[in-house]
Amino acid sequence: MDTFPVIRTALPEERPQAEPKTSGPPAEPRIAVRELDLWYGSTQALKSVTVDVPDRSVTAIIGPSGCGKSTLLRCFNRMNDTIAGVRVKGEVWVSGQDIYAGSTDVVELRRRVGMVFQRPNPFPKSIFENVVYGLRLLGVRDRSELESRVEHALRRAALWEEARDRLGHSALQLSGGQQQRLCIARALAVEPEVLLMDEPASALDPSATARIEELVLALKASYTIVVVTHNMQQAARVSDRTAFMLNGKLIERGETREMFTRPKEKLTEDYITGRFG
Repeated sequence: MDTFPVIRTALPEERPQAEPKTSGPPAEPRIAVRELDLWYGSTQALKSVTVDVPDRSVTAIIGPSGCGKSTLLRCFNRMNDTIAGVRVKGEVWVSGQDIYAGSTDVVELRRRVGMVFQRPNPFPKSIFENVVYGLRLLGVRDRSELESRVEHALRRAALWEEARDRLGHSALQLSGGQQQRLCIARALAVEPEVLLMDEPASALDPSATARIEELVLALKASYTIVVVTHNMQQAARVSDRTAFMLNGKLIERGETREMFTRPKEKLTEDYITGRFG
């Protein structure tokens, strides 16, 4: 069973090491967060958050509304930069790179760390043009390469068989669940290392939700996935590790099975058992 001691903030010249394990070889986490604070103006939304996200796994972030889940998720690709008045202190490392360093190429970061939002947001373009949108921004022009990347991304997103004969049709003609899988395909087309999902199934019916969950489980063999969810049953079904947040603080993190059956913190137990939230 993993242990989760408090880890000091890494010095600027050193990479953060993975949280210690009691067994198995050490491994550098795909994402490492160290003593992260974030303010929206004068309101502090994140308070000294330290957590690791292992490679090729699914990490769920749970907690009540307004606890900082989505704010933390958006730190991993610096989406919070687009909000006026945001101030960040601390470190976030992705694949050994301090992404808040002044030398960081934020456009390249967002290619490496893709994001899928709560509601499907396909562009008012064809299915094909939705998938290749990021590729065109990266300068890919060869038609055969674009076609190959579209097929690969749609297969990865479990949408190829449903969309292969409709690539020229508007993406807005797809069902809600299909649109969300298209948005996942769009993110995968640029070959990211990490896929962030902010309540990816909250706007979908149970059948479409099941498809998204199946897809998450299939994708973790190739990608590091972080999912924000209010649905604790969903977190239990899809995640390997879970982090519980409350009032901007990370209360507990660990293996999902362990946290849901033997939480270490009373606040975690109260939330999981429905006593608040």
